[in-house]
Amino acid sequence: MLLVYTHKITPRVTYTFKHICKRILGLEIGFTSKVEDFIAHDSLKMSYARQPLSHELFVRSNNLLFETGLSDIDISVQQWENTKGFFSTGDRSDLPFDIFAASFYLLSRYEEYLPHVKDDYGRFLASESLASQHKFINQPVVDIWAYKLQAVLQERFPDYKFTTRKYNVKPVIDVPMAYYFKHKGLLRTIGGTLNDLGRFKLKQTYTRYLVLMGFKRDPYDTFKWIIRKQKKYDFKFIVLFLIGDYSTYDKNISTNRKSFVSLIKSVADYCDVGIKASYFSLNNIKTLKAEKIRMEGITHTDLKAVRHSFSKLNLPTSYRNLVELEINQDFTMGYIDTLGFRAGTCTPFQFYDLDYEVQTPLQINPYQCLDYALLKYNSELDKTEHLQKLINEVKAVNGTFVAVFHNYSFSDLDRWKGFKSLFNLILESSE
Repeated sequence: MLLVYTHKITPRVTYTFKHICKRILGLEIGFTSKVEDFIAHDSLKMSYARQPLSHELFVRSNNLLFETGLSDIDISVQQWENTKGFFSTGDRSDLPFDIFAASFYLLSRYEEYLPHVKDDYGRFLASESLASQHKFINQPVVDIWAYKLQAVLQERFPDYKFTTRKYNVKPVIDVPMAYYFKHKGLLRTIGGTLNDLGRFKLKQTYTRYLVLMGFKRDPYDTFKWIIRKQKKYDFKFIVLFLIGDYSTYDKNISTNRKSFVSLIKSVADYCDVGIKASYFSLNNIKTLKAEKIRMEGITHTDLKAVRHSFSKLNLPTSYRNLVELEINQDFTMGYIDTLGFRAGTCTPFQFYDLDYEVQTPLQINPYQCLDYALLKYNSELDKTEHLQKLINEVKAVNGTFVAVFHNYSFSDLDRWKGFKSLFNLILESSE
């Protein structure tokens, strides 16, 4: 066990040390403010305070983990070997930066509580982040820092055998619209046809009726392919269906249609199933609860996973609502148009509520890649190259690669050409 001496044991201290030491490095951890207990401990130990006690392994602490609430923080990001660091510590510290305060800043999404520019949907932009502005968005810096700590511990305690975690993959398939043409009802079908004709999309009109008459597969109906892929791997795909009411933003099929319910049940036989929370459930816990109950009624299991529509988060409200409804897995933490690490880590972590200063049961699974973010690269070669770089970054720290694709990403539509291969690249990286 690693024993940490600190002058004050706060919720922020325990939260951050547990993520770095336990979740990333696999170390059991304890805390003490008693010097005699620290001296008596005969295994891994370090102090985290303003001054060292003696000649122990020491990291000089920034004030951030001993504060409450929010404050204006002056951050100076500097180069640190192969990565970046901030909250410098001075000469006496065994690490040049307070990786714990810096990790807390990123994991708690501290910067998202501060004033910032939002996009048209009210989302936090990658360009507003410290990571983007200082060019470390493409690295899981929290995990990299954790291994730098491990190297220092290994040097100080050479006989200790550290465990090694394994790289793993969590594929997420988002289903905002299960079918492009089928099961839409008469009015939506007529409206779609008139819209196609009005824009001279004659080929699409032709395809629509081939699908409706059963001569052609619906372009968004890629579920047999998804299930075939799932059968080849031991790890579960997470398939998230939009089952909210029809609206301007959400246009999936009604769960009153038996065919849609049958589809969800058939996918749930092979994959883990959750919900893509509707746009209007973001600020309305009653709507979210209704969607949760609706899905649980279909799958006859407790709802475990949620991802918010349009990758939108209203912190802390969005996550508090999940906690209140006892939904313990979220897959919304990432950027819609940028590959990289929104929270600086590729290790699932708990949501820390900055207002209440408490760690919650909600596990955040940050994704590094959304299929839409790959569209900005023109060629399939470019897409593959950028995706492979990202996979390599996660592999280097034995992290969890979370990628969000959509059911229509696997269609034969021109826009999504080659995306099956990209998804395969991610799956095969686990072998």
